[in-house]
Amino acid sequence: MPVMPDRWIREQAQTRAMIEPFVETQKRDGVISYGLSSYGYDARVADDFKIFTNVDSAVVDPKDFAPSSFVDRKGKVCIIPPNSFALAHTVEYFRIPRDILVICLGKSTYARCGIIVNVTPLEPEWEGQVTIEISNTTPLPARIYANEGICQFLFLQGAGPCEVSYADKAGKYMRQTGVSLPKL
Repeated sequence: MPVMPDRWIREQAQTRAMIEPFVETQKRDGVISYGLSSYGYDARVADDFKIFTNVDSAVVDPKDFAPSSFVDRKGKVCIIPPNSFALAHTVEYFRIPRDILVICLGKSTYARCGIIVNVTPLEPEWEGQVTIEISNTTPLPARIYANEGICQFLFLQGAGPCEVSYADKAGKYMRQTGVSLPKL
């Protein structure tokens, strides 16, 4: 299962609109880098955030998640409280080819500050903006910068197209835009 290089990612972005908007070179002057890299694509975090709060002493239940557990914020910066997390989404909209599986890794700049990014794999033929979970593992407030790099996506090509893709299953997170909360 090879990791796909920059030229393949660029070609897919241009011919199949795999990533929109697509940034062809890595931007890094004064910002946390984003755009095309050698073997991946560094995505940006949008300026919409859902910051976890426990004001109502809720129980976190993936089968019955209370949207009131979040405070919505929009802005150039998001402050995540100590030992808490926020949900956000990518600026980019992805359309994954049928023979590709995408893995997400957090940016080392944030990881070195105790800020961890988690995204589940993007399955073959999934499309949408990616919901991102950003954990602040530190005892201090953490700053996240909107419209700058948050994570890197690696594109792995399977030995052939899969029998059943995410689109074939009519997956529950298909074509999501903005932040999507847990669904059953």
